[in-house]
Amino acid sequence: MSGFGGFLLRRLVGAVITLLAISVLVYVVFYATPGNVAQITCGPRCSPEQVRQVAEQLKLDDPLYLRYWHFLVGLIAGQDYSTGTSVAHCSAPCLGLSYQSDQQVLDIILAKLPVSLSLVLGAMVLWLILGVGTGVLSAWRRGRFTERLLTGLTLAGWATPVFVIGLVLMIVVCGELRLLPFPQYVRLTDDPEQWAWNLLLPWLSLALIEAAAFARMTRASMLETLAEDHIRTFRAYGVAERTIVVRHALRGALAPVIALNANNVGSAIGGAVLTETLFGLPGIGQELVHAVNVVDLPVVVGMVLVIGFFVVLANAVADVLYAVADRRVVLT
Repeated sequence: MSGFGGFLLRRLVGAVITLLAISVLVYVVFYATPGNVAQITCGPRCSPEQVRQVAEQLKLDDPLYLRYWHFLVGLIAGQDYSTGTSVAHCSAPCLGLSYQSDQQVLDIILAKLPVSLSLVLGAMVLWLILGVGTGVLSAWRRGRFTERLLTGLTLAGWATPVFVIGLVLMIVVCGELRLLPFPQYVRLTDDPEQWAWNLLLPWLSLALIEAAAFARMTRASMLETLAEDHIRTFRAYGVAERTIVVRHALRGALAPVIALNANNVGSAIGGAVLTETLFGLPGIGQELVHAVNVVDLPVVVGMVLVIGFFVVLANAVADVLYAVADRRVVLT
């Protein structure tokens, strides 16, 4: 199969293989590490008999490969779990039950995922506008004071931690100027306007950090494109500099920007922990840190797989956009 359909099929197969490899790696890393999971789950005051009962309920005495096989079967067909007094059914796709709350891991993820998606997608729009815009302006005004000023601001933004930017924004905007209330998450379906206003500062905090990398990459790619022979030909024919920068140099700079954006979006869904913690956003990153702290392994494994899924998805979309931005690229 060739063409766009074949490309999508190959990307789908590659994504499944990648996620399977990630699941194996994560399972081995977390379930094969030293430590008594049953003791940690039961608590420090449990007797040896109670710890043994917990280990039986969680099937921790089974070989690692058998537990992993049951995990894969649960993803496709669902799975039954013993809670000690009854049997709980986890419908497909089943990522397991939380050791701490007996909730289905998928339900926990679905409750947290809208928060992280709201934060990352809104911030993505801002960091693309700020980063690419700054990079284009720096390349256009190369050698002038404007370029040096923007380069300095970019370096300052890159070097400043996100929690510092967030604290400054809250102190100035919410405390001193009182332009906005202190952020608290409101669901989009409840009140779209309040959803946007309460996420504005988290968006800005995350976007100002990420925009610095996009500005530097856009500037470097555009300067490289502007030094190519065909650009000198355009100038010799009298094409306006503005047209050269916007229509030709920017198009050549889009490919690396697309690749960088795919990596940033995928990783930020579970990696924006500082932003979520600072602004009190109950997202994937904050829940993942909590699950690691209490050694809730099914939640950790499930969330890492979901984050991996979004990384793979973002890179597959980036491949398509890469080919659209650069006609020399062939979908293979």
